[in-house]
Amino acid sequence: MANTPFITGYADSLSVRPGETVQFMVSAEGVASAEVQLVRLIHGDMAPGGPGFVEREIASSLSGTVALTTQFTQTGSFVRVADPAGRLTPAGSFTVHAFVWATTPGKGRQGLVTQFDAASRRGYGLGINESGCLSFWAGDGQAVHEVAAERALMPRIWYFVAAAYDADKGTVELYQEAVVNAYNSHLSPLLELDDGSRVAGALALTPQAAGADLLLAGFHDQRAGHGPVVTGLFNGKIDRPGIQAGALGLAELARLKEGQAPQGASTVAYWDTSAGYTDNGIGDRVQDTGPHGLHGLGYNRPVRAMTGWNWRGKDDCFRLAPAQYGGIYFNDDAIIDCRWQPTLRWTVPADLKSGVYAARLRGGGVEDHITFFVRPTTATAKVAMLMPTASYLAYANERFVLGDPGVVEAITGHGLILHDDDYFLGAHPEFGASTYDHHADGAGVCYTSYRRPIMGLRPRHRMAATGVPWQFAADMSIVWWLEQCGHDFDVITDEDLDREGAALLAPYKVVLNGTHSEYYSERMMDATDQYLARGGRVMYLGANGYYWVVGFRADEPWCMEVRKLNSGSRAWQAAPGEYYLASTGEKSGIWRDRGRAPQKSMGVGFTSEGMDESKPYRRLPDSYDPRVSYIFEGVGEKFGDQGLALGGAAGLELDRYDLMWGTPPDTFLLAASSGHSDNYPHVGEEIYFNLPGMGGTQDFQVRADMTLFKSRAGGAVFSTGSIAWGQALPWNNGNNDVARLTQNVLDRFVRDEDVA
Repeated sequence: MANTPFITGYADSLSVRPGETVQFMVSAEGVASAEVQLVRLIHGDMAPGGPGFVEREIASSLSGTVALTTQFTQTGSFVRVADPAGRLTPAGSFTVHAFVWATTPGKGRQGLVTQFDAASRRGYGLGINESGCLSFWAGDGQAVHEVAAERALMPRIWYFVAAAYDADKGTVELYQEAVVNAYNSHLSPLLELDDGSRVAGALALTPQAAGADLLLAGFHDQRAGHGPVVTGLFNGKIDRPGIQAGALGLAELARLKEGQAPQGASTVAYWDTSAGYTDNGIGDRVQDTGPHGLHGLGYNRPVRAMTGWNWRGKDDCFRLAPAQYGGIYFNDDAIIDCRWQPTLRWTVPADLKSGVYAARLRGGGVEDHITFFVRPTTATAKVAMLMPTASYLAYANERFVLGDPGVVEAITGHGLILHDDDYFLGAHPEFGASTYDHHADGAGVCYTSYRRPIMGLRPRHRMAATGVPWQFAADMSIVWWLEQCGHDFDVITDEDLDREGAALLAPYKVVLNGTHSEYYSERMMDATDQYLARGGRVMYLGANGYYWVVGFRADEPWCMEVRKLNSGSRAWQAAPGEYYLASTGEKSGIWRDRGRAPQKSMGVGFTSEGMDESKPYRRLPDSYDPRVSYIFEGVGEKFGDQGLALGGAAGLELDRYDLMWGTPPDTFLLAASSGHSDNYPHVGEEIYFNLPGMGGTQDFQVRADMTLFKSRAGGAVFSTGSIAWGQALPWNNGNNDVARLTQNVLDRFVRDEDVA
């Protein structure tokens, strides 16, 4: 696969307006140039029974031929500290120290605090060697010498580590001592940990300045064909590192080990990793409280709001006890921004219709679509399609299915169905993973970004676990239906909603969700409720929506944070004390655990998932009420028994009506599915004791409910309770009962008349 020609890329903005410029970053192998064409994307699913792949070529200045190159991606998170005055390579003796919590100490050489360039063999580094031992190494441009501890670091144990270099004697003393309490490490302080170390050794050379930035969690090197890179990437946490002039003795190091900040004029730099926290979270800046203000800047989003060496377990949020949250978590495979050079720049013309678009690139027998969304400058229609881009980010480059196929097959009830995108991802780990995956050291992926190639944003993408489109490609079935239904519509995104709030939705009479609007920020939740309270109408054509709490920084809509907590259907779980988002300062997890169950806003909430088959619906007594009979005009007692997603309209993931969780009391319970298999289990957050009989054949709560309720000022919510609903709309070219029923609702919702 690595030798197979390819073109791939990403846009620097997912949502753009006429007059704004979008940049396309493209990389290729085995392809020297490509033909570029602007296309409007209409439908992606090529399954039999639907319209197939549909795109429309649009004449534009974007079209033409472009030369392509292979662009390098620097993976791994680290902190870079600029040192223009050379203060971080002290003349004479010095001491480097830190608290460290290594997760993969045996994986190979890793930098902790370094100003070292492996290519030029200059500088120094405090780190971990190939044997998993703490080490200090230095180079003079000709050779590199090392002094190492005699005992390897244990994984997930906090240590105080230091290296004191005595220039007069030409020696280095290494210190390594565990600082374990009942809460902060993997093992108990009841154990006698025989892993402390104090080693003295001759360096036999004088370190020469590397002429490079100081790094936390890596060191400098060169890569053939590219140039400077950061390698020796560290997995784990670093807390409060520093550099002191002079070779500190045991008494001075003991004070640092107890958590006392360095005192006196000997401080060269002291990065207080617990500083900078506010009620709105913390950024990538790592503050130096020393005399020179040599602040660091994180690369690829090192994870903040993490417990430090002194966490005591009582306060579970960094805002309550910031001094106990100095840990910064680094991962050698993190990626937030590929930082590729722009291949194309294009300004959206004033007359381009709002919609889903892509820059299509073809060359060397291969093709790629770089997707983006064009929203209007001002609303042009009564209807808006809200593309759930936050959820697209959550699933971006999901590798979970490849890493543990047995679990996936148990969930889905069938084997994996791999496609070209899956093989491509397997050959390109540098494009990162989804929030359903783990980093190389086992930590859950809590940050995701669209400034990298994302396979799930390709219109033909299919999910390996289900064999059907998921997220974006599935939502294109709703877009296709909207193109046919006779109503003009605008396209808007979660990114816009998080940034602009209810003002974005206010001009629209009706807002349609995608199939799986699962990830929502508080600003998005508030905006939706405000819109409904002011008379807006929502058609929620999916399931398992309004589920996970996410956060965005105001100036970085491309990067999203989520932490999976001890409730909800999850692929990983945040460690104790690390439940709060560094981006916003709020608790993550599922919205229901914060008192905002989806039923409160949408009438239904998550009840089950299964990927073996989809089922039809049957009408319930409320559907015959004259006030809502318009919904079922031309629709029979049973409906939705065909669709592109596993053969029906009720499937994949299901939502149900539940008054206990906040479904409005006057809600019409219109229809429900039934007969789901035991591959559809009742969701874990509602199971207090594991008992037999919780699968689809026995538990009445495993079903998709269709509901309608009215909100204030003439607002309303219509919900279908199924992810598969949207993918049933294009069946038989849209000539089906699901499309007819949805059209009935939209026709009524856009009019200025009561909906029930």
